[in-house]
Amino acid sequence: LVRDDGCVPRTGKNPRPPGKVLDRFTAPTRRWFSGAFTAPTAAQKGAWTSIADGANTLVIAPTGSGKTLAAFLSAIDRLAGSPTPSSAATSVLYISPLKALGVDVERNLTSPLVGTARTAERLGLPRRRLSVGVRTGDTPPAERRRLATHPPDILITTPESLFLMLTSQARETLRGVDTVILDEVHAVAGTKRGVHLALSLARLDAMLEHPAQRIGLSATVEPVDEVAAFLTGSARGRDAVVVRPPSTKRWDM
Repeated sequence: LVRDDGCVPRTGKNPRPPGKVLDRFTAPTRRWFSGAFTAPTAAQKGAWTSIADGANTLVIAPTGSGKTLAAFLSAIDRLAGSPTPSSAATSVLYISPLKALGVDVERNLTSPLVGTARTAERLGLPRRRLSVGVRTGDTPPAERRRLATHPPDILITTPESLFLMLTSQARETLRGVDTVILDEVHAVAGTKRGVHLALSLARLDAMLEHPAQRIGLSATVEPVDEVAAFLTGSARGRDAVVVRPPSTKRWDM
C-alpha cells in the first residue's frame, strides 16, 4: 500500500492524512516551522506521522528532502515540551557513520532548537532548553568525562564510539535513551561495520526498560525490506514503516 505522499506503511495501519501532520506538534514548534518553511516535504510528512504513532521508521529520500529535520523535530518538540528531569540523561541518540556529518548535524540543530525556544518565549509558553553533545574518536578525554558526568539531551556519535560507551561506565548515561536516529543507513547495511553496529544497538536495547524507537535515514537503496530489517534488528522489520516519497530526476539540458 503506497500513500499519495510516497509513504509505504508496513504495519497495515492507516495513518492520519499527511495534511494534518503539523497538528501533532506543540504551538511553538508549529509556529516556528510555518515561519521558516513554506510547507513540509513529502519525506517530513510521512516521517512525522509514523514517528508520532511510535513506529520504527525508515526514511528513504535524496539529499535536500529535509530528512534530518524529519528525524529530529518530533524528538525536539517532545523533549522541549516536557518537564526538566530530576537527573540528566541522554534521550536521543544520533549515530552517523561519518564524523564530519555528525558535526554538520550539530550545527543544523541550532536552528530548530533556538527557533522553537524563541517562539515559545514570544508566545509566553514554557520551553525546556535542550543540550547537544558530540562524541567521536576525536573527542578529547576531558570532553568525554564531561559528557559522562553531564550527559546531553541529544548525543551525536559514531558506531565505534557507541561501542566504546557501551563497554565503559559511560553506558549509564544511555539508560534513558528512547529514540535512536541512524543516519546514512545505506552506508552500513550489509557491511561488517553494520553487523558491529547492530550488535551495539541490541546491547543498548537490552539496557533499556523499553526498546528505543529507531529512525533510519537513507539515500535511495534496495532491497528496502532488508534495509528496514537491519534498522530494526528483526527479520520482520519489527513493524517498521518505510517513508519513500517518489522522486523525479531533473535534467539540465
